[in-house]
Amino acid sequence: MRVTAAVVDELGAPFRVEELDLDEPGPGEALVRVVATGICHTDEITRHGDLPMPFPCVLGHEGAGVVEAVGDGVIDVRPGDHVVIGWPSCGTCRNCRDGEPRYCARLGEAVAGGGRLLGPRAGESALRRPGGSSVHSHFFGQSSFATYALTWADALVVVPRDAPLELLGPLACGISTGAGAVFNTLQPRTGSSLVVYGAGAVGLAAVMAARLSPATTIIAVDLHASRLALATEFGATHVIDPGETDPVAEVRRICGGPADYALECTGVISVLRQAAESVGMLGTCVLIGGAPAGAEFTLDHLDTLWGKRVVGTLGGSGRSGVLIGALADLHRQGRFPFDRLVRYYDLADIDRALDDSRRGEVLKPVLRMNH
Repeated sequence: MRVTAAVVDELGAPFRVEELDLDEPGPGEALVRVVATGICHTDEITRHGDLPMPFPCVLGHEGAGVVEAVGDGVIDVRPGDHVVIGWPSCGTCRNCRDGEPRYCARLGEAVAGGGRLLGPRAGESALRRPGGSSVHSHFFGQSSFATYALTWADALVVVPRDAPLELLGPLACGISTGAGAVFNTLQPRTGSSLVVYGAGAVGLAAVMAARLSPATTIIAVDLHASRLALATEFGATHVIDPGETDPVAEVRRICGGPADYALECTGVISVLRQAAESVGMLGTCVLIGGAPAGAEFTLDHLDTLWGKRVVGTLGGSGRSGVLIGALADLHRQGRFPFDRLVRYYDLADIDRALDDSRRGEVLKPVLRMNH
């Protein structure tokens, strides 16, 4: 079938909206009419080579839409279902079987292999230019910078028909990453202290989640006053501008010592060091932000040896259905107002959306598809 998609032809190239041909769903697959898809920092760093997605390709991995058709053997979703497209996974490796499909042993291939992960056509792209040349597909199992996406049906999360479908795509990655880092990775103790470095979309989602936890001290650190103001509205008990004061010292002043938990949401190595230094013995620093490929960091050995934990997290951990479903419910209940981070753009305006995001004018750009 013919679809409209934003194609990146080569490393660092701009997005170009054009017509492509997309395969019909085969065994285990589903065709989703994309209503909207979020733009995530991972899309941008992949375009510049920090994830090894082959080119030319269609990116996009925060899609939500309506199931149009399913292939043989699909029983859990049906045409007409409203869905968020979750992360792909093999379903059979140890991590998948243990309930952690975000850490599928085939994750690299699943998110950036450029073709199907599973099925009789595994490894093949589902997209072609009208002349027949292949365009790599299945970025994070979906390539949803397009009007339609072909995905593995088991990755889909069905949401209520009355849910705001054009809003829910970011629950597939960015928003669930911040919230899931709190809910699944940290699980804060009663009365604990938590500091979030970077109050972008991911960091603000973490602040919203922390407000729903028993943590009683929630600190947001960012250079932008507008983001710190939002963090306060979303539940931060304290805010720090690192341009005005040493954030590590200020965290220790607020907490009367080290914080219990820190979340690093920027991917900036110097900020990562600050986040790690903000927690002390038996404290936990969670790495969330995506640094450039090959980035390395160092920590003081003795300070870390004394019971400090530094852990990475992907996509909020856990299973997509549970996390996405819970966040959608919390939003419906008015307890998780991530809609306030979103600004909508048409697919044709993808470059403007990216520019606005880079300048900090928008926290979570979302592309709406015109069908």
